[in-house]
Amino acid sequence: MRRAHCPLQTQAKPTTQGGPSRRSPPMPQPAQAYTLAQNMRGAGIMVACTGIFTVHDALMKLVAAEIGLWEAIFLRGCIASTLLAVFTARLERSRLRLARADLRALSWRTVGEMGSTLMFLAALFHIPFANATAILQVAPLAMTLAAALLLRERVGWRRSLAIAVGFGGVMLIVRPGTEGFTAWSLCALGAVGFLVMRDFSTRSLSRAVPSVLVAFVAASSLTLTGAAGLVVTGWTAPSPATLAQVGLAGLLVTAGYIMITMAMRTGDMSFIAPFRYTALVWALILGMLLFADFPRPLTYAGAGLVVATGLFTFLRERALGRKAERAAAGTPPR
Repeated sequence: MRRAHCPLQTQAKPTTQGGPSRRSPPMPQPAQAYTLAQNMRGAGIMVACTGIFTVHDALMKLVAAEIGLWEAIFLRGCIASTLLAVFTARLERSRLRLARADLRALSWRTVGEMGSTLMFLAALFHIPFANATAILQVAPLAMTLAAALLLRERVGWRRSLAIAVGFGGVMLIVRPGTEGFTAWSLCALGAVGFLVMRDFSTRSLSRAVPSVLVAFVAASSLTLTGAAGLVVTGWTAPSPATLAQVGLAGLLVTAGYIMITMAMRTGDMSFIAPFRYTALVWALILGMLLFADFPRPLTYAGAGLVVATGLFTFLRERALGRKAERAAAGTPPR
């Protein structure tokens, strides 16, 4: 599951080992200074990482017509879970003993990961490729809104306006009440809600929780969910081509877990994170080449609003964070 960066995760406690969950990367230590070369390398890894995740989604959409949602999730999960199990097995046994608070947070996070993945893939199988990806980019704005409503975090009028405009951009993509509207677009919006649950839970995890363990729990839980769905829908023997596509999807999603960790640990998060929005470029290209999806002008306009407001919110929070740091250090504002 993908993927949208959440600016509020700058407060998350980073883990120190292993590959992260797909959408909740460990954050680099704020005290460390990075060179321009390191930042550019991290940005390049991030662009490649979003491309990997988008190709993964395209592969999952390609196999949907033959084997369906549950079987695709199960087969992909078997590969990803096996690979992540190998990494998890290399951890010291003491690191696998989690505190009760971490177990609770990990449980809620897994629910959020499962819900977001299932709802996003369900939407992806039924609506244009770029539309599903664009809707998911509103997750950072949703996280900011949830923090204001649930945690009483202060959100000024600028970010409040950005949130409203960003959700307006989503409405341009979804177009409720029009001929082009489909209820499956609401599944993509539901995925955003589960992403918020997942990211809030991730913020509660302590440093003691290895990120590779978090990824393994999510992947194995999704695999078991896919197996449970197969009990109801039944098994369809996949063709060799479909098996190859699902196998490649499993390898890509595992590589994405590792690469997103590399990206966030290679350079400054404030420089690298906005490059996640290149997922929209990948989605537009793959949608046209593989599925003959040519978005309408309103979709382009809506996606532009979502990206612009997301970037504004991120930069605004970074500026406020630096202002608070200068105030704490007694440095006069610039």
